[in-house]
Amino acid sequence: MITLNITYYCKPGQRDSFIEALKRLDIRKKSRAEAGNITYDYFTSLHDANRLFLLEQWRDDVALTNHSVMPHFEALGSIKKNYVDETSIEKYYTDQ
Repeated sequence: MITLNITYYCKPGQRDSFIEALKRLDIRKKSRAEAGNITYDYFTSLHDANRLFLLEQWRDDVALTNHSVMPHFEALGSIKKNYVDETSIEKYYTDQ
């Protein structure tokens, strides 16, 4: 299993607008429907109004690679420039 911890450092005051854009594109629902997806959930920071955390878990590298070519994944990349200053990605593997 692959776990991705993704932190979006949003432009000041843009986190809620980013979340609304994600909802309009149905990113979570579409990602959860993909073969091999285990978890795809967003979390807002209680301490930083400009930070959004995404926890993704995938069955294997094939599922994650397939996700990266989906139209909704590409749409996410195109809207990030409007709302996000920086993205941090940590990738972890487990054999469970």
